[in-house]
Amino acid sequence: MLERFHLEVLAAIKEQGTLTQAAESLNLSQSALSHSIKKLEGQLKTPVWQKEGRSLRLTNAGEQILTLANRVLPQFKHTEHLLRQIATGEMGSLRIGMECHPCYQWLLKVIEPYLEKWPNVDIDVKQEFQFGGLGALHSFEIDILVTPDPLYKPSLSFIPVFDYEHRLVVASSHPLAAQAAVLPEQLAGEVLFTYPVEPERLDIFSQFLNPAKCTVKRHKTIETTEIMLQMVAAGRGVSALPGWLVDEFAQKMPIKSLRFGEQGINKQIFLGVRKGEEHISYLSDFITQAQGIA
Repeated sequence: MLERFHLEVLAAIKEQGTLTQAAESLNLSQSALSHSIKKLEGQLKTPVWQKEGRSLRLTNAGEQILTLANRVLPQFKHTEHLLRQIATGEMGSLRIGMECHPCYQWLLKVIEPYLEKWPNVDIDVKQEFQFGGLGALHSFEIDILVTPDPLYKPSLSFIPVFDYEHRLVVASSHPLAAQAAVLPEQLAGEVLFTYPVEPERLDIFSQFLNPAKCTVKRHKTIETTEIMLQMVAAGRGVSALPGWLVDEFAQKMPIKSLRFGEQGINKQIFLGVRKGEEHISYLSDFITQAQGIA
């Protein structure tokens, strides 16, 4: 009974608010749109919308259909896009979402040789998902998610690409710089700079400070890695970043990294993809190349 057309109509009604605007967005007449929904309501034996003045409000049944539309329509569009590419001889496109803010330098090392090998594949890096890309992957807005914190779901696969150690970053002149490792209580008087991520998702809190019931003097967020490390180098505070990234910046800045406790915080970077798509040739090769660059 339910067809794709009905899903598109309900989605348009929710987005546009009125029958007139919904019909225009779908290039239909109001009568054709209204007739189709009345026929559906007859089959379902329940209304899917109610008129409130010039506007329309979805009923509980309509909201249920809309939920299905929000889940299914992006998959239709994604598959149709792939089919158009096949029909026109295009190889495809690869939309990468970043949930690992400091991973851009690493990503550049992967992309450069990949572009040479796959000249017919377009690459787009979606920065807006750097602090929460799981939903974007699930809703077909991106094809690959780069993340240090996979959230396993039946519809997604997460492939580890490299290991790293999360480390504390201090200025070379900082009193802690003489140590190889830091204890939680030693950060009580420090200003901590991090990316704008919820504290519960930050490893320095979840794996180091919180278990020891410790905290820092103040927590400030900065979006740019370079600015963050300049603040650290100037003695304004400390930060927590991947060791490989700190090693790169330490060659030109007066900073040093320390281990978190005796055991350290060991992490992995993962590439998240939708299950079943990891075998697409150009996507699979991107994963292979990424695993070769640590």
